Amino acid sequence: MTETSWPGPPSDAVFHGPAGEFVLRTDPHTESHPMALLSQFLVAFGTVTGVGAHYAVEASHHRSNEFVVLVGPSSKGRKGSSWDHVEALMRDVDEGFVERCIASGMSSGEGLIAEVADDGENESATGEKRKLIVESEFAQVMKVLAREGNTLSPVIRNAWDGRTLQTMAKNSPLRATGAHIGIVGHITKQELLRHITATELANGFFNRFMVVAVQRSKTLPFGGRLGGEELERVREQVRLAARFGSAAQDITFDHQARERWIAAYDELSRGEAGLVGAATARAEAHTVRLALIYALLDCSQLIKLEHLEAALAFWAYSAASARWVFGDSIGDPTADEIWAMARDRQDGITRTEVSNLFSRNKKAREIDRALQALIDAGRLERASVRDPRTERTLTIWRRAYEPPPNGG
Repeated sequence: MTETSWPGPPSDAVFHGPAGEFVLRTDPHTESHPMALLSQFLVAFGTVTGVGAHYAVEASHHRSNEFVVLVGPSSKGRKGSSWDHVEALMRDVDEGFVERCIASGMSSGEGLIAEVADDGENESATGEKRKLIVESEFAQVMKVLAREGNTLSPVIRNAWDGRTLQTMAKNSPLRATGAHIGIVGHITKQELLRHITATELANGFFNRFMVVAVQRSKTLPFGGRLGGEELERVREQVRLAARFGSAAQDITFDHQARERWIAAYDELSRGEAGLVGAATARAEAHTVRLALIYALLDCSQLIKLEHLEAALAFWAYSAASARWVFGDSIGDPTADEIWAMARDRQDGITRTEVSNLFSRNKKAREIDRALQALIDAGRLERASVRDPRTERTLTIWRRAYEPPPNGG
């Protein structure tokens, strides 16, 4: 896998509205990365509003619940301290939200459903349908997913989709309707690469999470001095926005945003190859949800151009973060080794060279499959060339043209 550079700074457009004001006022007083503050704030606010507002796409409704995973160094990424700032604000915005609606320790689908179960389905059910799961050790969640028979992955996927959550257990079935779940995860790059599986990339679990690369933004040996009064204006704006967003309403694009969305949609839909493509396959859906959240923060019934531009800027940073995590790997060890040899070979590679790469210990059908995977991924193309020494026609595999990645 080729190492990809750290994402460049996001466009200023991402710091629109109350979300941006929260970040810009907090940033001088914390070592946390601005995108750690912003992404967790957006997910927390999107959870606070509940299932009221939505954006309709055909028969589906996109609501304001979102999932994000912050990826950065363990002790130096300041992921935990960034969440502390967001939690403190949300405690003031919605009285009781932190105590009633924030949880951690996902270990099974049944356990997650129990947190938002319908009245009568669970003895401890509170009737509260909002739940923000904050997992500071997201690697533990990834380990849980690998256990045979664990139902957490399908339940999380259904939770992002806003579907009814239920188990089919004969003795103790559970059901949750109208649940509104947001998830924040913290993990290191090494842990994520170690524990992510091809299954969770292929089945749509991981692409329901936005990847955000974070690291310490500055050094403050004596910590920050953020006074409560500095965020009073933000608190009041977010309180009003939370009440506005909780009302049942259909949020739509205004004319300018609609035209911009048409122009951006094809690029977002194009997708990318390899693990990056699998991790970012829901680009359009995440962008719409982000635009919806930005609009709700402005108490707007219309997604305006500035809301969409903010969402596109956020997604561009998230896509760049996924490239930093996964590089150019396509998730196939044999294909990745062939690609490592072929990517810098201007004249291409021959079948004999590929066989020699594996000391002729790799079966022909495995090599054929890997070469085809690289062709399907748009990395290599097959060509016929004449060998000037022997005048024979050779079949080679050479690097194919690759269009610029989405969001890049």
